[in-house]
Amino acid sequence: MKARLTLKPGQKGTKALVEKYGAALVCVRHRYDEASRIRTTTVELVEKTKQLPPSLPRIADDDHVRVRIAYGEKSLGQLARSLGGKWDGKGKLWHIRYGKIKGTELEKLMVGTATK
Repeated sequence: MKARLTLKPGQKGTKALVEKYGAALVCVRHRYDEASRIRTTTVELVEKTKQLPPSLPRIADDDHVRVRIAYGEKSLGQLARSLGGKWDGKGKLWHIRYGKIKGTELEKLMVGTATK
């Protein structure tokens, strides 16, 4: 079957379906089967809407992020150093550009928000 016509609620030919389904109606499609010469009318409905949590802010590759590496994690500390990270002894955090740690184990250890 091939859909040849898609109508939005309120267009000609959708009046009865708008009355039946109301605001839940998204669209009406007419599908045609050339072999059997049958037209099928289908409707698309909204079943449920749900509020999503706020999206996380995007971090640019050149933004600095803070990474907390546990004491004794020498391999992660060496990785941070090799990627150009700077140690902040006062805050006990590494400061690294996000683009350098993206896709590594260090990305999972980020804390707080990014800074320019």
